[in-house]
Amino acid sequence: MQSIKLRWIVMVWGVAGWLAASNMPLYAQNYPAKPVRLIAPFPPGGSSDLIARIIAQRLSEGFPNQVIIENRPGAGSNLGSQIAARAAPDGYTLLITSVTAAINVSLFKNPGYDLLKDFAPIAKLAVGPTALVVHPSVPAQNVRDFIKLAQTRPGQLNYGSGGNGTPAHICGEMFRVMAKVNISHVPYKGTGQSVTDLMAGQIHFVFASMPVVFPHMKTGRLRTLAITGSKRTPLAPDLPTVAESGIPGYAFDSWWGLVTNAAVSPTIISTLSTEVRRVLQLPDVKDRFADLGIDVAFGTPSELAGFTRAEIDRFAKVIRDTGIRAD
Repeated sequence: MQSIKLRWIVMVWGVAGWLAASNMPLYAQNYPAKPVRLIAPFPPGGSSDLIARIIAQRLSEGFPNQVIIENRPGAGSNLGSQIAARAAPDGYTLLITSVTAAINVSLFKNPGYDLLKDFAPIAKLAVGPTALVVHPSVPAQNVRDFIKLAQTRPGQLNYGSGGNGTPAHICGEMFRVMAKVNISHVPYKGTGQSVTDLMAGQIHFVFASMPVVFPHMKTGRLRTLAITGSKRTPLAPDLPTVAESGIPGYAFDSWWGLVTNAAVSPTIISTLSTEVRRVLQLPDVKDRFADLGIDVAFGTPSELAGFTRAEIDRFAKVIRDTGIRAD
């Protein structure tokens, strides 16, 4: 009996030693053992929120516990990102990241977190172009016509965005500089508000992500002149890019990814990445993304890390060239 007890003690300590040697916390073995929160750092109804809800729903179906969305908007997504960066490194707090996060690195002197050091990448989720959309009353059927109109009416055409330094603002300022036109920026508290005012005729045009404007494009309530992506989207193959339409070199693609605290166990990161890959391969998820005007674009943790670094460098130059400020 004493010999059996001794062998049992040796076995337990052997397993514990293996876990310690492999830097694998015990809680990683049965992850997730409780609900997981997924922070969307923007208000409900925006692109990040819509994508987060699709991912959360399908992850919940494969996990023993739910993935719960927590909207934490504020400071251009910095508030939600700060909360995620300071969360316990146990894998129970995830964050939807996006092109906005890469922009914020150069836009804010101190966003309250380090995008590269404070987060561990899990997976790249999706990509999608932004659309250049005008009110039907604007007498321009394409980008070249629109540029000529702006040149004949300097300072009179105004565009809305979700606020200073947001992707829509970046797109507008890139357009202003590269097309050499005098247009006016009207910042709102969210992209949805700018689109609402566009439909009401209060502003002339917007650059907005496809999930926000795609439904209005399909109904004809807004006229789309072009998309900002580096290539045409298969979701609307007849729409030219801005680069094809008279501004060579113009390119802006929106993208979304999933990250968590940098100190989270690699085992949990691997589990999450594998599950996200499974979710993104589901036909209904691809269809729901397509309905939003975006494409599934799975990327491994290392691929998301490299992509994010490249985007940070790219937008640092854009911000320098355009002189964009956060306030």
